[in-house]
Formats: sequence, C-alpha cells, structure tokens
Amino acid sequence: MTITSAFALYTTMIVLALLPGPGVIVVVARSLDSGFRQGLATAMGVLSGDFVFITLAVFGLAALAEVMGSFFVVIKYIGAAYLIYLGFSLITSEPSAAEAEKEATKPANHSASFLVGLITSIGNPKVILFYFSFFPAFLDLENLSITDVSLLFIIATLSVGVVMAGYAYVAAKTKSSFAASPKTKYLKFGSGALLMGGGLFVALRS
Repeated sequence: MTITSAFALYTTMIVLALLPGPGVIVVVARSLDSGFRQGLATAMGVLSGDFVFITLAVFGLAALAEVMGSFFVVIKYIGAAYLIYLGFSLITSEPSAAEAEKEATKPANHSASFLVGLITSIGNPKVILFYFSFFPAFLDLENLSITDVSLLFIIATLSVGVVMAGYAYVAAKTKSSFAASPKTKYLKFGSGALLMGGGLFVALRS
C-alpha cells in the first residue's frame, strides 16, 4: 500500500464516518442517555463492525459475505427492532427519584452498548457497500502484506474510531450541561427519539 492510497483511504473513511448515519445516531443517543463511557462502548462496537468487514475483504471472503447476505438482513432488522425498543423504553419510562438515583449508581452495561454499536454497523448497507465495492479501489487486496493489513486496521481506528468517539464526547458534554436543568426530560425524549429514528433508518435503508 502506498502512502498516497493510504491517505486517500483515510480521508474517505473520515468523511464517511462524519456523515450522519445509523452509527452516529446510536453513539449520540447512547451518550445523551447514559454518558460518555456508554457512548464510547457503542463507538467501539461500530468500529468492530468495520473490523469484521475489513477482515472479510482482506481475506477474500466477499463470496461468503454474499452467501450470508440473508444473515446480514436478519441482523439488520434485529438491530433496528432493538434500537426502537430502547428508544420507546427511554421515552415512556418515568422513574421516581429513588429509582433515578439507583439507576445512576448501578454499573453501566458496556457490553450491551458495544453490542448495539456492532449490530448497527454490521447491518448498515453503507458499510457493506463501501467494503465490498469501493474499498478494493484503494488497494490491491490480493497483494497485501501483514504490514498493509495492520495499517488498514490502524486507519479504521484513527478514522471511524476517532470520529465516533468524538461524537460520543460532544453528546456527553451536552448531557452534562443539561444535568441540573428542568429541560432534562426533553433531552431524554430527544435521546429516545434518536434511538427510534436510528432503528427506523436502519430498517428502511436498502
């Protein structure tokens, strides 16, 4: 892989990661709802989905991915349904003060947030299209060295990972600024609406 192709790939992945999509929606929503750590766990799940597709592309498993097309569709709808469920639960829940305090002090379920990000990424048609259609245009997948493969994962981490973590940080800062405000209920409603919207977005995209 040349420096030029690596930089072109990095720039493209940065731009695509910045564009609002299912991954951005779930990272922002989880950060607004549960804070930066939950949002970061979701972001790492999104990045792991990219890792899955990089592995499939690099090791010539595109044919397998086509065979598993129905599986990816199922994953997409399961993820969409789960996002809608999370959003609806967030909007309709009205915990008492005691319950709210208990909720705030209990350990965060980072694995659930990671899974939300992973499922969203794996079921995202934009990600699938990029890695199996546009990705090969940047490099010769049949002549990659171990160094090249390692560089691909680093590029994904520094583009998708950093951008998603940035979204999580900004959303968490927004949450903290509303923490002592009577407008918190609107933030909660907005987070739930984002999750439900993300679920619908995932389900309806072809």
